[in-house]
Amino acid sequence: MADGNAPAEARVVFFGDSIAVGQHVERAATWVDLVSKDIRRMPLVDGVRLVPANRSVNGNTTRQALERMPKDVQADGVAVLFIQFGLNDCNYWVTDAGGPRVSKAAFRANLCEIIERGQRFGARAVLLNTNHPTSRGVIEIRGAAYDYEAHNREYNVIVREVSEAYGGSVLLVDSERHLDELCQAEGAAIEDFLLDDGIHLNERGHAVYYGLMRPRVISCCTEALTNKV
Repeated sequence: MADGNAPAEARVVFFGDSIAVGQHVERAATWVDLVSKDIRRMPLVDGVRLVPANRSVNGNTTRQALERMPKDVQADGVAVLFIQFGLNDCNYWVTDAGGPRVSKAAFRANLCEIIERGQRFGARAVLLNTNHPTSRGVIEIRGAAYDYEAHNREYNVIVREVSEAYGGSVLLVDSERHLDELCQAEGAAIEDFLLDDGIHLNERGHAVYYGLMRPRVISCCTEALTNKV
């Protein structure tokens, strides 16, 4: 116990971009808020309670995430770390003269550093998520054409490879495959789960994410408490 009768606290940190923020959707309907409510209902174990903290920022790449990690993750420690980036890393801007915002090699290295920093600062469980399919197609920049969704899927391959490299210490949550299979099973289109911008989740998309994430996050929370964070 800490501070007399007050329970000790351990943090569950959601570390991502606008998909974890829930951009353009009512906060109460976002998957992170829904999962966070479930975490707060979990009983204490040995006087420890888990406290969810959403440290996600709209538009962030893995490079920007690493720069803010000391303040947003390391400063207060972390017991369970959820990581999701890539939709901004794989994007192409005119100002980058034909290159992605973050190269594939740098994306891979950044993910590894985020994982290892999280583990050094206490993360007993790490979840690494791929990005769902988008309906974004070809982007034309300075006379060259770039297929956004093709690049999204290529960066998801890197996410899977990074998770595999860490073995059982990093749990892969494969949103891309889950949404692909769901669309096939229900005869739906990915647009049914997205806002008009073709990238961000609508309320239905957040509900799907919640159904996918909740059991995995709660299981990791239970494991972290059982292992006496």
